[in-house]
Amino acid sequence: MNRKILPWLAMAGGLAAFPVLAQNMTDYDLLVGAYTQGKSEGIYRYRFDSKTGQIDSTPRQVIKSENPSWLTLSKDQRLLFAVNENGPGQADTVGKVSSFAIDAKSHEVTPINQVNSKGDEPTHSSLSADGHFLFVANYAVHPDPGGVLAVVPVDKSGKLADVSQTLTHPASKVDPERQASSHVHSAVGSPDGKYLIASDLGADKLFVFHYTGKGPQPLQPAKTPSVELPPGSGPRHLLFSNNGKHAYLTLEMAGQVASFDYHDGVFKRTQLLDLSDKSVKQKVGGGGLHSSTDGKFLYVVDRGDVNELVVFAINSSSGQLKEIQRRSVEGIEPREFSIDPSGHFLLIANQKSNQIVTVRVDPKTGLLGDTVQKMDFDSPSDFRFLTR
Repeated sequence: MNRKILPWLAMAGGLAAFPVLAQNMTDYDLLVGAYTQGKSEGIYRYRFDSKTGQIDSTPRQVIKSENPSWLTLSKDQRLLFAVNENGPGQADTVGKVSSFAIDAKSHEVTPINQVNSKGDEPTHSSLSADGHFLFVANYAVHPDPGGVLAVVPVDKSGKLADVSQTLTHPASKVDPERQASSHVHSAVGSPDGKYLIASDLGADKLFVFHYTGKGPQPLQPAKTPSVELPPGSGPRHLLFSNNGKHAYLTLEMAGQVASFDYHDGVFKRTQLLDLSDKSVKQKVGGGGLHSSTDGKFLYVVDRGDVNELVVFAINSSSGQLKEIQRRSVEGIEPREFSIDPSGHFLLIANQKSNQIVTVRVDPKTGLLGDTVQKMDFDSPSDFRFLTR
């Protein structure tokens, strides 16, 4: 299992367990997105039993879609959006974004439409708080044309219109190979819906936009339009704390996680923590990050040669992080992970070793425990649970 618990962990035993959601339910639908260069066909809908932590081996539905690497659900879970991470060297070289309807009772997924994302290799998306726009991060591995943040209008039925606004910024060029141009890796809305924050790996910055919600170009630079990050650090994914007063950011190239105090579009960095032992020469790669339902614990992926999940306890007043565990993901290149609705299991999408690995979670301590299932699955990339 290869897990290490720090000596001070006894303090964590006094932390209260977060409330279990949907206590009377154990049968959920699990959506899995996948890269489709191999055997996978797109989006899969499985039965997940939150009592045992098991995913049924036979999918309830297969929705064909090219490289749906990131999935976004509307608040009411009636709409699903997927970025189609296409680009140079693939069968379809044009990045796209797709929308789907989800039946409220059966959870059957039905395609609505698809549009050009106006950039290469879209890797992330988020829906505005009012549901009127989908924000798409076009990563673009190649420097020409480079990364683009795209704004896609969405109507009430979930139908996507053509991209109405695009934004890009100069690269830092600290790393001549990976930072020759902008690489927008994620686009995340603030908890109050007033701002949109784009993490740009190529620029070593967060870009902050005020969301006006008006017209075809709803994003305008905020009063403090950007957040400087260490040169060559490569910001990837941003997550806000449950109370909205703090935020956490993975720095992919540096293999670090940063903590911030946050207020009304302004970020103040308070911590910068290594995800792995810097005294050991190895490839690192900060990846996905998610918190427990109660916001007391933060889970962060370190990819590269490490392939671990790092668990942090979150100080309830300061938002500061303290490491309590490192655990192997038991695979290669964990693209994403998700905690199930019960809070007792964590699912890992090990993209390069072609498996979904499910491990136990102790909600009281935040610690990751035994492996309960290893399910062969070609190039998994993202998960979403349907809970309504």
